[in-house]
Amino acid sequence: MSAHASPRDCRTRPGAVVARAGALLLLAASGCGPRAVRETTPAQAPAQPFAKLSQYALFAGDPAAQVPAEGVIPYDLNSPLFSDYAEKYRFVKLPPGTHATYRDVDVFEFPVGTVIAKTFAYPHDARDPSRGRRLIETRILKREPDGWVGLPYIWDSAQAEATLDVAGDTVDVTWIHTDGRPRTNNYIIPNSNQCKGCHKTGERMTPIGLKARHLNRDFAYRAGTENQLTHWSRRGAMAGAPSPAEAPRLAVWDDPRSGPLDARARAWLEINCAHCHNPEGPARNSGLDLTAAQRNPTAFGVFKPPVAAGIGSGGLAYDIVPGRPDQSILAYRIASTHPGVMMPELGKRLVHEEGVALVRQWIAAMQPDTR
Repeated sequence: MSAHASPRDCRTRPGAVVARAGALLLLAASGCGPRAVRETTPAQAPAQPFAKLSQYALFAGDPAAQVPAEGVIPYDLNSPLFSDYAEKYRFVKLPPGTHATYRDVDVFEFPVGTVIAKTFAYPHDARDPSRGRRLIETRILKREPDGWVGLPYIWDSAQAEATLDVAGDTVDVTWIHTDGRPRTNNYIIPNSNQCKGCHKTGERMTPIGLKARHLNRDFAYRAGTENQLTHWSRRGAMAGAPSPAEAPRLAVWDDPRSGPLDARARAWLEINCAHCHNPEGPARNSGLDLTAAQRNPTAFGVFKPPVAAGIGSGGLAYDIVPGRPDQSILAYRIASTHPGVMMPELGKRLVHEEGVALVRQWIAAMQPDTR
């Protein structure tokens, strides 16, 4: 897996809160304000974003409970992106009277005014949800007339409100992991400019997870469990969707019942790596395509040499050497936290041990003559 340039770090002081137009203009002058959040045309001034998360009216009652308000749709993915073992809660809010348009492969088409929210939290004890959790941040993607806007909101210690902070931050978190051992992490809240590092396709910002193959699964709604594509269509939030049996579906990376080893490893690689490593992504110059639909072994790394040698390659010759994970650059990079080596290269402090084990198992199972 070859390195690609990271977006410029636009941090100001840690914890800097942006809530006034003057502060936003100051950040814009340094390349970190609304122009860093989205691409605008010279003739169109960017709209001022909300200073508080509550202004989006996403949640009913206590916002810490993350219960969606009327008209807000919760959702989940078959194989979610690993985010340093954080739990995630996802929501979509469409403007009244509008709907998304189904696409078989690409991200669904959403109307202007759509808000996509993703809250990141750490449980106090991953073995016992009743012990509660700590909300860290909620990331907003909003569909504006000139494209998608990325905005990070940081939760206060009272868990009552989250405030816009385009500069991002780092937060120390502790929790009891599933193995019963205490863990810590210096969690990264990305700045607004870094949203493009994962959400940029070609020259535009775009959501990642809102595709048919990620959403084609059941979800436990308050009124009962239902397939998400069916639910969206039934409530008028989706137009053009086929029956779930006719729509694509990715495997669940950690559920052998959802597919064979190859399907589960490819699903993990797509959601964690393919937002950059695809023909239109920020890492397209690497020539590596980690979308699950790519069936050319060379394109997804088998006996593919890196485009550049150096620390990122670990002195290894190929991205994937069938049967030999220890000789595969891909396995080497996803198991690293070194800034010049690790993949993904943004928003990562910890190694996804279970995901790495899956990918290594996948490579080890490949026949040596795979080309």
